[in-house]
Amino acid sequence: MKRFAGAADRNKGPILEVLKTVLPTRGVVLEVASGTGQHAAFFAEHLPHLDFIPSDADPEALASIEQWRKDTNLPNLHQQRLLDVLNPDWPVTEVDAVLCSNMIHIAPWACAVALINGAARVVSDGGLLILYGPFSENGHFAAPSNAEFDQSLRERNPQWGVRDLRVVESTAAAAGFCLQGVVQMPVNNLTLIFQKVQQ
Repeated sequence: MKRFAGAADRNKGPILEVLKTVLPTRGVVLEVASGTGQHAAFFAEHLPHLDFIPSDADPEALASIEQWRKDTNLPNLHQQRLLDVLNPDWPVTEVDAVLCSNMIHIAPWACAVALINGAARVVSDGGLLILYGPFSENGHFAAPSNAEFDQSLRERNPQWGVRDLRVVESTAAAAGFCLQGVVQMPVNNLTLIFQKVQQ
């Protein structure tokens, strides 16, 4: 069944504007935790010079992604892949960028670490890891609403929560990524751009 998420519809435009400035002129982008599939379809439509591979661990999400893919019928939007970040056997071997939006705060921290380490395995040297969502910095929140959101997440699941930018940065650095940019986004979100250090 084709799904639609209002939040994904609202943030797709601002995220696209960032992607336009940082993604290469040609290459393959793996989207992790594609959810409904709206983002992958939108980005593929507006960035026709890039190939997009959507993925998710949820079978219902994969069905929605497939419906978005069929309805848009874009040549650069590829078949969705089953991808659980905790499984080290990812369904791709080399991509130019990994994009993940709104995942690491609604999953255990182990998933964020696995995402970063998995990206390090499949992103080519000089390639990118791009993360979008809410972040704190050194334990401080950009707005009271972010602190309230963090509290609500932890009440739902103690392993969830808004992640600290500096902790994410240090985890990414240990995996071979260098933080290249932090872009302020609407409603107190951030886009983090990491580049894989050339070996």
